[in-house]
Parts: sequence; C-alpha cells; structure tokens
Amino acid sequence: MIRDYLSKCVADAIAQAQQSGELPDFPTPTITLEHPRQPEMGDYATNVAMQLARVAKLPPPKIAEIIKHQLASFQAGVFEVEVANGFINFRLTPAYLSQQVNTILEHGERWGELDLGQGRKVQVEHGSANPTGYATIGTGRNVVVGDTLANTLEAAGYQVHREWYVNDAGSQVRVFGASVYARYAQVLGVDEPMPERGYQGEDVQEVARIIAEREGDKYLQMPKDEAVRALGQLGIEEVMANIKRTLNRLNVHFDNFFSEKSLWTSGLGYEMIERLRAKGLVIEHDGALWFSEDGSPIRSGQGQRRTDEEYAADKDESGRALPVQAVLIRSPKVISNPEERPTYFASDIPYMWHKVMLRGFNPAIYVWGEDHQADVPRLHAAARAIGLPEGAIRILIYRFITLLRSGQEVRMGKRKGNALLIDDVVDEIGADAFRYIMLSRSIDTKFTFDLDVLKEQSEKNPVYYVQYGHARICSIERRAVEENWQAEIGDWESAESAVYEHPAELALIRRLLQLPEMVELVATTLQPHHYTTYAREVTQAFSKFYEECRIKGSPPDVARARMRLARATRLTLAKALKLMGMSAPERM
Repeated sequence: MIRDYLSKCVADAIAQAQQSGELPDFPTPTITLEHPRQPEMGDYATNVAMQLARVAKLPPPKIAEIIKHQLASFQAGVFEVEVANGFINFRLTPAYLSQQVNTILEHGERWGELDLGQGRKVQVEHGSANPTGYATIGTGRNVVVGDTLANTLEAAGYQVHREWYVNDAGSQVRVFGASVYARYAQVLGVDEPMPERGYQGEDVQEVARIIAEREGDKYLQMPKDEAVRALGQLGIEEVMANIKRTLNRLNVHFDNFFSEKSLWTSGLGYEMIERLRAKGLVIEHDGALWFSEDGSPIRSGQGQRRTDEEYAADKDESGRALPVQAVLIRSPKVISNPEERPTYFASDIPYMWHKVMLRGFNPAIYVWGEDHQADVPRLHAAARAIGLPEGAIRILIYRFITLLRSGQEVRMGKRKGNALLIDDVVDEIGADAFRYIMLSRSIDTKFTFDLDVLKEQSEKNPVYYVQYGHARICSIERRAVEENWQAEIGDWESAESAVYEHPAELALIRRLLQLPEMVELVATTLQPHHYTTYAREVTQAFSKFYEECRIKGSPPDVARARMRLARATRLTLAKALKLMGMSAPERM
C-alpha cells in the first residue's frame, strides 16, 4: 500500500537526518499516516514531528522541515510534500495515480487483498443462537457481521474457519423437548398441556407438525420422558435445518456446526474442571461447583439461580473489579438431572480450549449480542486460568437494532409471537438490503432502520445506490461493444500508459486506492461498517467522474483511459460488495 511506502520514507528520512546531524539520536517511533479531513491538505498526513519534539528538543515545524528536506531523495515523482503547523502532508502526483489504474486492472478480482495474516489459522464463531426457534433479526446482525469479518480475514491472508456453536445441552433442551412434545400431541388430537416456561412460538408448532406428519404417533406410544428427549433432539435438527436454509438465503455458510453436548460426552468438560480444581480455582459452595478466579471463598450473597447466567458481582463499593466467581456445575438441590447441571459458562471453558489448543485457532473470534456483555470478563478470566495465549480470545459485542414500518416500530413477526424472523424481513427487502443495513453502523451502535426505505428502488436505498453504480458501469461496457465504440477509440482493454489530469478522474483513483486500506482496517479493528461508507463514496466519486468526464466522443486516447478507469471502478465495487457478502448485479 502507498501509505506503508510513505511511512517507510518518513522513517528513512529521519534516519538520514540523524546521520547528517540535523536531528539527534533517538529511537524512531511508529510512523502513522492518516487521510486529512480537508482534501486541500493532501492525501496523507503525519504528526510525527510533534511526537519527536520532546526527544529532539526542537519545535515541531523545524523538525517537519528537516524531514521534508530529506524526503526529497525519495519522491521520484510519487508524491509532493508540504509542511503545515507541524504536520507533514503528502500529495500523490497525477503520474503516480495514473499508473495505479493499471495496477488495479492487473490484480483483477484479487484487487484489495493483502498478506496480513500470512496463512495464520483464525476462527470466527458467530450466529450460535439457541436451537429452540428459527433465526431472528438479532441473529441476523450476528451472522452478517461474522460472515463479513470472515470474508475480510480471508482477503487479508488468514486461513479462516467459520463455526456455529449448537447449544444442544442443558435444561433448555429438556424444556424445548417438552414444548415440542406438547405441540406434537396436540397436532395428533391429544390434549397435552404446555410445560411451565415452555416455548410458545409458532415455529415450535410448525416443528411439531412436521415431525407428526413424518413420524405419526410413534412418540405417543413410548414413555413420556423418553419421548421428550427424542423429540427435543428431532426438534433441534428441524430448527437447525430451517436456520441453515435461512442462512443460505443470506449467502452465509459455515465450515462446522459444533455440538455443545460433545464437550461433555467426550469428557473434555470434566477434564477442564479438574484442571482448574488442581490449580485451586474450583470451590464447592452450597452443593454447587464454582469457578473462583483467585481461589478465594465464594462471596456472600451469591445465591444460585436456575439459569446459567449466575456469577458474582464484578465490582466492589469503590468500583474496582473483583475476581470473577461463577457457577460451573449447579447443585442437585437446584437441578436433579446431572446432565443438565453444567452451566453455559462451564461449557465455554472446554470450548475455548478445543478451539485454541486442540484446533490451533489464534485468534478465536466470538460475535455476541449485547445481552452477553456481562459474560465477557468471566470468559477472559477463564482463558487466563486455563493458560490460553494472550489475545487468543477476541469477543465482539454488537448492539441490537429496531425496525420501523411507516414510522412505527415493528415488534411482531409473522410466524413467531415475540420476535421478528430473518425470513420475514428478507421476504420484504431482499438479502442484499438486509446485509447492507446490518453493516451500516458500527457494531457498538444501536440504530433504527425503516423497511419502507429499503424496499424503494431509488437512491434512498443505500444498497440499491451502490449496486446500481456497479450495474451502470457494466451497461457502459456493454454499450461499448454493442455500439462498436472500439472502432472509434481503439482497444481500451489492452495495457497502455495514460495520464489522468481531470480532478474528477484523480479523485476517483484516490478513492479506489483505499480498498486495501479498508481491508486492513476491518481485519484489525473487526469493525465491518467501514465497507458501507467506502462503497457509497466510491459510487459517488464515479458518478461525479461520469458526469464531468465524457467517454464517448472524447479523443481516442482519453476515451480509452476513461474506459479503463471505469473498469477499475467496477472491479473495486464488485470486491467491496463481495466482502460484504452481497451480489454485484450487471443489470438493474
């Protein structure tokens, strides 16, 4: 990337200034370049002169001038340098920018890809909703964010594994099985009451109906407990089959669906508890087994609950963080069935170990909803306790969203009583619009979007605007063939040297060159919303270029160059859309 080249030039210029005695000896800091807010300040700027003022014992403007003087030996027609208020500003030359159009075309579909990861194995675990109902809108943001991150990490040179964690163990499976049993019996004409705290959604009724149509009344002919267990497993399989169909609509695919239950049937869960016990970090308290980060007794007032979310208060009266304490295995006084006593947290520990130590993923990235924010400290505490490498676990928390229709909040789904399903929304606006809106804000931002706007085929619809930009370029290329422009302008697809001079041309090239930077930014910050902004800006830059720079009717050499710039823009938009998991239509 040109940004990295400029950073190296600055570092080398500082070293040369030290050798000549213009600057004293000091360790060269990391050189950071950013895009100035005002375009008139150039393409990149660095505040390194301000960073060096204390160690160099010189004012920043003086240091900046010294570095500028040394940079003259590196410019070679690539950039121009200005100093303003201690900042060193770089402006890329038209000659250099012109050369980059060929660079983009030579890379083709691989344009924007990096070798940042150098083949390292990483995992993105996302989705992972409880398999007790179909995929809801909350899961929708989860899988779109996770899938886009996985796409990005692949483009950045990592070996990426995509995983969905199936919560098929614990008391929730029993309750779900009992709910399916009740609905199954009702479908077959038997008046069976729903269990306490059962799953009331229409999706559970649909699952029960599917099983009844396929299996008949065989599960009414066996002992109820046995039937509940069997129907719980069959119900999970049906729900997961439905979820996979939904994910396929969103162009989201997984390498593996990992069973939580397998952590216990394999013995790994109990092995990890014993590992913690040997370190003095497992405490028996009131019949339950607790994880205690520092091995201290369980703090008073930490009663047990029937959910798996119990953990001790994480701050003292002064606001300082306290050592994590959380239940691993519930007391038999609370839950009688041994298979249902392990908490979610107890499963998280062997799952982390399995990811990092047994399968070699580093980092293992989790995508969680904001309702799991309080779980983050205990997961990191457990990772430290079992000896995972620093930074091997990375947890992203995304905020939930609100949908509007005609200005009113949408609360109810068509097929589920208390949540809106992904399928409901995709039926209305399409998969690409769904993905785009899920990526359109930072993951730590809660936002609202209007379904009516996303159904409009106009510039108000952000994904339509970007996709139309791609289709528009495809149309220009088709017309070049159909109307035989080649006879007028020559073979514009063959490589040739061209110099772009119009401000709209140069502005568009500058924007195209930012794609590798976007890939690096998303891969390092794990914030995929940057793509939506970037894709819109590229489309805007192309629209301005197309309005101000005629292609057909221009002199042949100019027309050829502009057709090549249009093709480079098409490749860039297609890549941005692909990274976001969206289609790049050729006609709209």
